[in-house]
Amino acid sequence: MKEIKVKKGEILQRNGDLNTKVYQVKSGLLRSYTIDKKGKEHIFMFAPEGWLMADTVSIDEPADLFIDVLEDSILELLPKSVAITDSTHNTAKLFNRIKVLQKRVIMLMSWSAIDRYMDFIETYPNITQRVSQRMIASYLGITPEALSAAKRKYFNKKNASL
Repeated sequence: MKEIKVKKGEILQRNGDLNTKVYQVKSGLLRSYTIDKKGKEHIFMFAPEGWLMADTVSIDEPADLFIDVLEDSILELLPKSVAITDSTHNTAKLFNRIKVLQKRVIMLMSWSAIDRYMDFIETYPNITQRVSQRMIASYLGITPEALSAAKRKYFNKKNASL
């Protein structure tokens, strides 16, 4: 694997790109997202240290997602063709990513805003202060106002149990 250093704000992949890569985050923070026809961003996933980030389309298909850098980062870069066929690559990280995505789909279908926020804190305990509230709301599929209300309820509930 090739190690690269990337700066905050760099776009690693755009919707429509071919020959996408798999990124393993050694330090820093990435996000993947899509932009709808109205120009609104929808965050798909964050990748803090120790996580993998990739678009799961086939090797010969254009990417669905944008991937950008939220903090200066050090990444291990692996061509997707190698990642798919290399059985020595750490598949446990890939299974963790799939587990998080499965839980997230279920969450988006049926959970309340406060439950979504509590799950976000559990899934990404070290990034709540590293990303904007707008990004967290986008990831949760709620408005920033709904996020503020959910956070208020969460902290009120947490303080009441102390």
